Amino acid sequence: NIKKENMYQLMYGKFIAEEIFKNIKIPMDIKMAIILVGDDPASHIYVRNKIKKDEQLGIKCDLYELEKNISEGELLSLIDKLNNDDTTGIVVQLPLPKHLNSEKIIRHIDPFKDIDGLHPLNYGNLILKNDLENMLIPATPLGVYSILDYYDIETCGKNCVIVGRGLTVGTPLSILLSKNIKRGNCTVTLCNSKTMNLSRYTSNADILISAVGKPNFIKENMVQEGAVVIDVGISRIEDKSKKNGERIVGDVDFEKVKDKCSYITPVPGGVGPMTIAGLILNLLKAYKMQKSLII
Repeated sequence: NIKKENMYQLMYGKFIAEEIFKNIKIPMDIKMAIILVGDDPASHIYVRNKIKKDEQLGIKCDLYELEKNISEGELLSLIDKLNNDDTTGIVVQLPLPKHLNSEKIIRHIDPFKDIDGLHPLNYGNLILKNDLENMLIPATPLGVYSILDYYDIETCGKNCVIVGRGLTVGTPLSILLSKNIKRGNCTVTLCNSKTMNLSRYTSNADILISAVGKPNFIKENMVQEGAVVIDVGISRIEDKSKKNGERIVGDVDFEKVKDKCSYITPVPGGVGPMTIAGLILNLLKAYKMQKSLII
């Protein structure tokens, strides 16, 4: 399926997401709760997009906008309330202000309602289990996996390099793609900010995934001819030609890298919509699990 030399195929997550949404049925009693602490602009935009999609699909979504200086005790009390009411899925939007212990707060969420898939129990299931239908997987890794599956990208035995070891994307994605599952069985190298001679690893990747949040970080010389490139990063840079004076770019220097690729995701329109799709798929799985007590 790979096009001729210097011809690449764009992997549009937004099209995959819309196809997913067309084929799901939303139970009447399903409900999502989103907790947003503080005024981080990127978090507000992401939450707004989540709520917009929930409204389009007929999912009830309660948004709790909390002051930046809220105490940890107050936040935990709110989570207790949501753990014990009819809420199906709970999202605590990250990052949280520095005075709040993110790990403690995530651990406080009922793992059956943790649709971000970050509770230690769900993280453990990601390591131990292969049944993706009955697991709550972090939404972005699930979205990336779904992109690879939709475009029928061969992963078995392939050299996959992930740049970025974050707990929401890089680390769980490295686990997922190395598992003995349909789009797994990759030989995964997980790089980080301390990796020496990074291009030595990335330039040998059959599948290169970047999740560092640094604009145009992945350059042409870092990419192997014919590689599949998935850009998870999203940044805003100055662009005086735009009405608002800025534009959105990814980690990959797209214009210079694209012609070396067989497949590449655009930013925007690539991984971002699939993160929201992954969250809603997790919400449906959480609903099923709560009804049947599968975990």
